[in-house]
Amino acid sequence: MLPRMAITRQDLESDRLRTSLCSTPVASSLLPEADVERSLCAALGSRPDTPGLNGDVWLFGYGSLIWNPMVVHTDRKVATVHGYHRGFYLYSRINRGTWDNPGLVLGLDRGGCCTGMVFRIPSHVIEQEFRVLWRREMLTGAYHPRWLRVKLEDTPEAPEQRALAFVMNREHSAYAGRLPDDRVVACLRHACGLYGPAREYLQQTLLGLATNGVDDPYLGRLWHQLQASDAAEAAPDAAGAATRIAAAGPDAVEATSQPHETV
Repeated sequence: MLPRMAITRQDLESDRLRTSLCSTPVASSLLPEADVERSLCAALGSRPDTPGLNGDVWLFGYGSLIWNPMVVHTDRKVATVHGYHRGFYLYSRINRGTWDNPGLVLGLDRGGCCTGMVFRIPSHVIEQEFRVLWRREMLTGAYHPRWLRVKLEDTPEAPEQRALAFVMNREHSAYAGRLPDDRVVACLRHACGLYGPAREYLQQTLLGLATNGVDDPYLGRLWHQLQASDAAEAAPDAAGAATRIAAAGPDAVEATSQPHETV
């Protein structure tokens, strides 16, 4: 099992994450550095020149970028992408799970719409910040970087703008497709990877959206089902403990309700 680590911006700047994984069994799943560089250059070369941004660009976050963007930005706004929706479409065998017990993380897949956050990256640091992003999001090639049309919520009358987003690579081996709720919940309940528990990823995304006034019924439904599963699992243990105490008699009940103090 890989040791859990709290990823920092410094780790990404130094490419520590890739370096630490190159000597582990997951090395074969990493996207070759040359492919990462080509992808980065292609995105930089096709970036839009949006009127009014003075060379700055928007980055669209729909999952962990919402609550942990880790990039230099001068502004952030609620925005909606049309033509893509958010879902737990990517098995995570490194960051939020393992090969034996994979978790799930979010991806943008075709159809519907998705409300998240856009972050304005200044023109003079775009290449620097994109390199940090690529080392975070493009480690295994599970996403395609795309310049998607977004609608800023605070200026609904304004024309759509372009924002960089990471959408699902449906050809990737970790693409999960559309899973039923119970399968998603099962993957989120106990999986834990390099960045921590998969369930924490869901909780933080919900909190990040709620903090910005965004409600996602799909994520909320999954969180409630996750809590219900926890409660159902705990119920037999609680019932068993009550049965054991009752069978032990009144003295045991008194002992558990009046524990001895120790010094």
